[in-house]
Amino acid sequence: MKFINEAAPGVKGYFPKNDPEIGTVILKKDEEQPTPLLFTPIKIRDVTFKNRIFVSPMCQYSSDNGHATDWHLVHIGGMAARGVGAICMEATSVVAEGRISPEDAGLWTDSQMEPLKRIVNFSHAQGTKIGVQLTHAGRKSSTFAPWIHHKAGRGGASKEENGWPDQVFAPSPIAWAKDYIEPQELSKEQLVEIEEAFLASIKRCEEIGFDFIELHSAHGYLLNSFVSPLSNVRADEFGGQSLENRLRWPLRVVSRCRTAWTKPLFVRISATDWANGPEQEDGIWKQFGIEQSKIYASELYKLGVDLVDCSSGGNWSSQKITVGPGYHVPFADAVKKANPELLVGTVGMIKDPKLAESYLQEGKADVIFLARALMRNPHWALEAAEQLGIRVKAANQYERAFYRP
Repeated sequence: MKFINEAAPGVKGYFPKNDPEIGTVILKKDEEQPTPLLFTPIKIRDVTFKNRIFVSPMCQYSSDNGHATDWHLVHIGGMAARGVGAICMEATSVVAEGRISPEDAGLWTDSQMEPLKRIVNFSHAQGTKIGVQLTHAGRKSSTFAPWIHHKAGRGGASKEENGWPDQVFAPSPIAWAKDYIEPQELSKEQLVEIEEAFLASIKRCEEIGFDFIELHSAHGYLLNSFVSPLSNVRADEFGGQSLENRLRWPLRVVSRCRTAWTKPLFVRISATDWANGPEQEDGIWKQFGIEQSKIYASELYKLGVDLVDCSSGGNWSSQKITVGPGYHVPFADAVKKANPELLVGTVGMIKDPKLAESYLQEGKADVIFLARALMRNPHWALEAAEQLGIRVKAANQYERAFYRP
């Protein structure tokens, strides 16, 4: 028997290698049935993902000055050993002031690399691909972790509360909400500095060994706030009513990142602001919505982006979201129909494996991102396989819990 430390240097411990890999099909209850798409491998550039269940980035608010902690090793490592095809680590800021809160993850300095290497090495030892979501929080930075926010009763954190209110930046000086810090408008020189920070973080990602990168252009953070007319009223070539102007800087960031990174590159978007009223009226863009998202996705594809991860909301504090199982799926479907060659991911309260499989079968998405469903049930992938009439490999240490009487 092979032991894992033969195949994965840097992984502490001595445990048997999984062969086949965790989460791959080992038995069909009906040999005539095709393998569910949920458990069919997908190759993106030179990286083969063993199935299409991807862990969505989930902020844990548990970092130490941007450094991953043992919480992250256990949280991410546990999912890596339970059958998912890929894991995207949480929103990780490229600059210190780009964090959402003081407890958020970062990759702006070399000392943050080593704890991430440990997590990546462990994930690879389980045969699971792992990436990271790079971000800048923009006008939603210098806030509180969720459990502190409720006690504070407001969004913005002061210097005395470990915040950085004088370093909150955005495309325009428009606060996200009345209790958040009013940001400073970014200068063109600062835009270039942020681009360079993304590139520096990507260089660290390469050394760490991540398999893919997702750029965060959703949920009201910096890249997303540039594309919406609700948050970007700049008078220069990077803003205002013109969609071309609003997309200009985010596309420049993506282009430079694509040049610097040879592995799969994803971009998460918010397909709509969920603001009241139409997306466009009398030729004027009122909010960012699906018609602009389809154009954005097309431009991303032209730049070499491999997958667009479709979410929505987060950029407008008065948003009215219609929530339900798969509520982002129609946006993914629309983006996919408009850009059939582009890989598309969907997310949003997807709990039922049969429903997830139907989205793939109907061509509405190419991969399924899960978040809270996996927090509630880390073994979701193994149980999903059973519901879909197949059996997939469990970790050697867990097999007797699933496949023995």
